[in-house]
Amino acid sequence: MIKLYTIGFTEKSAQKFFELLEQNQVKKIIDTRINNVSQLSGFAKGKDLAFFAKRIANIDYEHRLNFAPTKELLKMYRKKEISWDEYTKEYLHLLDTRYIKEAVNFESLHKNCLLCSEHSPEECHRRLLAEYLQKSNPDIEIIHLT
Repeated sequence: MIKLYTIGFTEKSAQKFFELLEQNQVKKIIDTRINNVSQLSGFAKGKDLAFFAKRIANIDYEHRLNFAPTKELLKMYRKKEISWDEYTKEYLHLLDTRYIKEAVNFESLHKNCLLCSEHSPEECHRRLLAEYLQKSNPDIEIIHLT
């Protein structure tokens, strides 16, 4: 069984965030955000997060832009120009056009954690991505860290 975690950093202290990762023995954070350099990210700003993850919990970090939605798609959803269902359909189509299923080494996902900013996974692309990957490999168990 491949354990694939997801986590959002908003509404979490750095302590809570890193404790969740450590308790679940996460080996790598896969950052699925378009923009990982925003000042609003606090401890989860790309280069800082890579440093903290390695130093605090010996967790690797990788930024995967091909897992992120496009800026245009995200903007349309945030401005309520499209519904969650429309966003979902477009994002999943985007993953297909990027050949994500073919580009991923599923075995290497074991104990990786998909990161985004959203606190909960319900309306976040990290959940959609995890489920998309699971459809291609039913050996994936998705665990949302909240």
